[in-house]
Amino acid sequence: RGIGPAYEDKISRRGIKLGDLFDATKAKEKIDAICEYHNFLLKNYFGVSELNPSDVLDGLLNLFERYKKNVCNTTDYIQELIDSDKKIIFEGAQGSMLDIDHGTYPFVTSSSTTVGGILTGTGVSHKNLDYVLGIVKAYTTRVGEGPFPTELFDETGETLSSRGHEFGATTGRARRCGWLDLYTLKKIAKTNGFDGICITKLDVLDTLEEIQVFFGEKEGYRKFAGWKCKTNGIEEFKKLPLEAQTYINSIEEYLEIPIEIISTGPGRNENIFHQRKLNI
Repeated sequence: RGIGPAYEDKISRRGIKLGDLFDATKAKEKIDAICEYHNFLLKNYFGVSELNPSDVLDGLLNLFERYKKNVCNTTDYIQELIDSDKKIIFEGAQGSMLDIDHGTYPFVTSSSTTVGGILTGTGVSHKNLDYVLGIVKAYTTRVGEGPFPTELFDETGETLSSRGHEFGATTGRARRCGWLDLYTLKKIAKTNGFDGICITKLDVLDTLEEIQVFFGEKEGYRKFAGWKCKTNGIEEFKKLPLEAQTYINSIEEYLEIPIEIISTGPGRNENIFHQRKLNI
């Protein structure tokens, strides 16, 4: 017996879902089929012990007892909160350029990482979104392959990586680092409809003599003087070095979007609330 496309399709259609665990009989039927498939691989390809379907089912049902009271129709629950005038924050995962539709295909992830992912992922209407805050580093990073026009391969790139602790949250891979790409960021801002921006990791740039920013092919790079002093923990914009203020103001002017928050460190309180137009 092989494990060709037809058999794999059979398994995928019988994959187990959270709601299946409410019915132990249905769950057992699906787990038996799934284990049959994986046990063939484990035995014939890897030469290791096979899974016991009963043990898998018992383990899942034991876990399910702990959290089944929290299972609900998420779309209905969120809509009830909206109807009750509750404030809801949707937090995105992964960068916009990894979006399966609007990113640097084929070097993308498998989902919608732009604002549209909120609608497809939750069932909430776009009419219920009243503010979009873009989270942007003071420089640019990327995990994995794909185009990265401002990538640095020198000591400065290593400085950004080490000071910024740039490692993938899921994979642990070292992130590629480079200068801020404002040209691409402006396209991202339009796609997502940013109302405001949060600049993070400004303090990572504290040791640099010079900072460059890419403003597009026609204009190229602009050079900014580094501030060469500690910004970590500063909580007021006017207390930032003048060079850092110039850097932030130039970003805001080019994007034509208010910079609401500036992060100056990893701590929860190490933020500057700059424009104060954000009402959360």
